[in-house]
Amino acid sequence: MSDPIRGKTPKIIAIANQKGGVGKTTTTINLAAALAEQGARILVVDLDPQGNASTGLGVDPEDRGFTTYDLLVGDVALDEVVLPTESPELYIVPATVDLSSADIELMATEKRSFLLHDALRQPDMDRYALDYILIDCPPSLNLLTVNAMVAAHSVLIPLQSEFFALEGLSQLMLSVREVRQSANPSLRIEGVVLTMFDARNNLSQQVEEDARDNLGDLVFQTKIPRNVRVSEAPSFAQSVLQYDPQSKGAIAYRHLAQELLQKNMTVAAQ
Repeated sequence: MSDPIRGKTPKIIAIANQKGGVGKTTTTINLAAALAEQGARILVVDLDPQGNASTGLGVDPEDRGFTTYDLLVGDVALDEVVLPTESPELYIVPATVDLSSADIELMATEKRSFLLHDALRQPDMDRYALDYILIDCPPSLNLLTVNAMVAAHSVLIPLQSEFFALEGLSQLMLSVREVRQSANPSLRIEGVVLTMFDARNNLSQQVEEDARDNLGDLVFQTKIPRNVRVSEAPSFAQSVLQYDPQSKGAIAYRHLAQELLQKNMTVAAQ
């Protein structure tokens, strides 16, 4: 990478929900692609041992020489871990199943909750001139997710438009509060984004109403629709913005990126 070193502190956002199947990785991939499309420089950190964000951004398993596992438990230079994607503004630290054993190995480390925090603040990070780092968390509230929350400035929560959605959210909010009290006092909720939304479905509308009543402005105005193109894109190792740029899913993620950027510009101006 030939970028000159220039001082810039990227905003780090952990994308988390302990429930599986809520569109967490899908949101990470497509929000990253949408932000990059609008000129932001993005690094995705795949912190899920399934490695789906890596696959979805076109990184073949055989090309994942060094991974987030090495970033956490090894002494590996960033240049060896960060990989480019097809988008010139989008990079990734990939994951493999090796990461599944990291929880056990990290338990013996004194600063086990701060490993990702420190790794993402290495001086070498400056040369990438990043605007945002998005961390795709595993679908559990384990030590990897705690590392993500300790490293992050904020947490973005994908919320599937289904029954009991808000009940699962309370446990995640409790975890955020605990991390804030113990390790990262400045951690904030970036927002809650409704995923797999079907406007024709009364349940989706009820979930939206409940979420907005309970969480107010934390809920993004943008809703991610249930869209077959969003589901198909990962099997082609692409974001939905590459796979079908004019699909409802691609348009929704562009709107989400614009809303996120606008929100952060407003906060920065205050």
